[in-house]
Amino acid sequence: MGCLVVLVAVLSPRLAILLVWLLTNQMAVAFGSFWVALVGFVFLPWTTLAWAVAYEPLRGVTGAGWVVVGLAVLVDLSSHLNAARARRARRARAVS
Repeated sequence: MGCLVVLVAVLSPRLAILLVWLLTNQMAVAFGSFWVALVGFVFLPWTTLAWAVAYEPLRGVTGAGWVVVGLAVLVDLSSHLNAARARRARRARAVS
């Protein structure tokens, strides 16, 4: 199942989150609240997926899991920053 999630995540992290939610109980274990998972699904999909995969029920996220979550945060932030840069470039082209 892990390989399937990785392959789907390459296409869409949100679709991978849905697969993890439907096929396992990892989302319920990793997130105490449905709302936290939903906000993560909407705004930080890579981070949400990384947290759910790296989370261990007894110890939480530890060791290499923090590295994976940190990289996912960077991917999400770069995605948001690139989208903002593209919007500014489109507006600048539309004005001139």
